[in-house]
Amino acid sequence: MAVVVTAVLAVASCSPGGTTGDRRPPGQATAPAPQATAGAIAEPPPVDAGWPRWGFTHTGVSANNVSPDFERTVAGTLARTPMLQNQHIMGFGALNPEPRRGEFFWEDLDSRLDLMRESGAIPVITLCCAPDWMKGGPEGPTEESAWKQHLEDAPYPEHYDDFARLAAAVATRYTDVKYFMVWNELKGFWKDHSKPADFKGYTELYNKVYAAVKAARPDAQVGGPYIGFDSDAEGSSELRGPWGVVNQNALDAFAYWFEHKKGADFVVVDGASPTEAHELRPDEFGALGKFGAVTAWLRKRTGDLPVWWSEWYFVPEDGTTWDEPKRLAVQAVSMMELARGGAATALYWNPQAKEGPCVGCMWAPGTGEPRPSGTLVTEFARWFPAGAELEAVASSDPRIRVLAQPRELLMVNTADAPVSATVDGRQVTLQPYEIKWSGR
Repeated sequence: MAVVVTAVLAVASCSPGGTTGDRRPPGQATAPAPQATAGAIAEPPPVDAGWPRWGFTHTGVSANNVSPDFERTVAGTLARTPMLQNQHIMGFGALNPEPRRGEFFWEDLDSRLDLMRESGAIPVITLCCAPDWMKGGPEGPTEESAWKQHLEDAPYPEHYDDFARLAAAVATRYTDVKYFMVWNELKGFWKDHSKPADFKGYTELYNKVYAAVKAARPDAQVGGPYIGFDSDAEGSSELRGPWGVVNQNALDAFAYWFEHKKGADFVVVDGASPTEAHELRPDEFGALGKFGAVTAWLRKRTGDLPVWWSEWYFVPEDGTTWDEPKRLAVQAVSMMELARGGAATALYWNPQAKEGPCVGCMWAPGTGEPRPSGTLVTEFARWFPAGAELEAVASSDPRIRVLAQPRELLMVNTADAPVSATVDGRQVTLQPYEIKWSGR
């Protein structure tokens, strides 16, 4: 693979949502991104020159669901900084692709892939979920009630071959898509996270899909197992830190898949910094260390295969809300942790809407203009692709987090008060939760 991402020169300005900075061209990266820790920079993971690292997943609503003019507006903005874009084959904005055996419906996938092409994306497809007839339901278009009740059901074992054939058909139709993730969070294979997952069933499905896609498209890159690395306050797992303890059932499932897989071009996980009980340990910023710790654990145990974060989350799902500057600051630091940990890829789950308030959305529902979360993803793709050479730059006040490459510096104030500090030999003052980009 030889993916080239061209850096875009930005004009000195204040970005939306309290993000400020002065702009300089990033120049050509000369080495892959190293893993940065406090006081040390480890060897980088194996990545290809220009790999953007950052991107997002299209969900139930995206730019192609509104109007042609709206789609052109969003696509034009996204095309300024090419990044990864991911789409599921069923659900999350796509109708049943094979309502009857051998009868395909490609309209929704075609529409999403057209948007990706129009916006200059590096496209990714998630091979999930399965048509109803593969999991005990009827043939034909999916009924309205079945979307909520059965979308996340796994195909029955007797239909694993059918799903593998569908995956091969997808890969054959979309020859410009090179990257495929198999399934999503062990849906249907792990209904009770307090108990072991059906990792043998998932691995059997994965191996059939892997073989079918590689047979149809030898150039395709296939990864799994797309397991959620959930964590709790306590537990016996070896993967632990101040942020909590990763569920041993997740590690067992990963270990079985990794030992018994036919092959993998990259490994896929997802996870959240809050625990399953919605705790942020020791706080909302300290909890983000989980992303770097999990990435390091995976790199060590997989022989340094590229680690993909298919999703990552940082706000508790218990009704917690933060004002926008704080939410953005936490998002920015979470991305810093993924970069330092050497994650090869990180896909933002874009919670888009057609209208109304849209917290965390990448573009505004009414106008298609970039929103602050989208600006963050874009700026990280521009300045910190996987080929960026990270440099260890300290702040005299630890409340200001720093991520640096030779030509650009990102600073984030993690405090709810102004903070002054010396960063990279310069005195700076950042307002509460301010995100500041600065040329070096």
